[in-house]
Amino acid sequence: MQVDVQFACADIGVPDEQEIQGWVQHAVARSGRLPEGAFDIGVRIVGAAEIQSLNQQYRNKDGATNVLSFPAGAIQGLPSTETRNLGDIVICASVVRDEAVRQAKPLADHWAHMLVHGALHLLGFDHSGDRDAEEMESLEASILHARGVANPYASAP
Repeated sequence: MQVDVQFACADIGVPDEQEIQGWVQHAVARSGRLPEGAFDIGVRIVGAAEIQSLNQQYRNKDGATNVLSFPAGAIQGLPSTETRNLGDIVICASVVRDEAVRQAKPLADHWAHMLVHGALHLLGFDHSGDRDAEEMESLEASILHARGVANPYASAP
């Protein structure tokens, strides 16, 4: 699995390329939906203006958000020996930073959560219904726990 990382902004506390790659690879490996063959995932770290534009264009929602995932889907006729793209994860550095402060979470842990969350969306996980949300949140918590990060959905003490 190849994880290509693009930094389109500079912000405090953004993980380095190896950390980003490690979290995405860890999430995919522990998802229970490991794709067959060679594949790649793109991760782009952006500022508020870019994610706001994407959120408006693709979700018809005005405002910056923390993470967006864009699954690539199957490519008809692509030989099984070729690397296929699973999609892209776009994360807004300033929104992640601000959320971590508001939620009193370590910034590195919140970054890990957003990377895991985005990767799971590329693998077809969703949280639109209660049952789907429970499954996805439980899996996220398990993946994060395996690398020492507290459950992001647990109630604060």
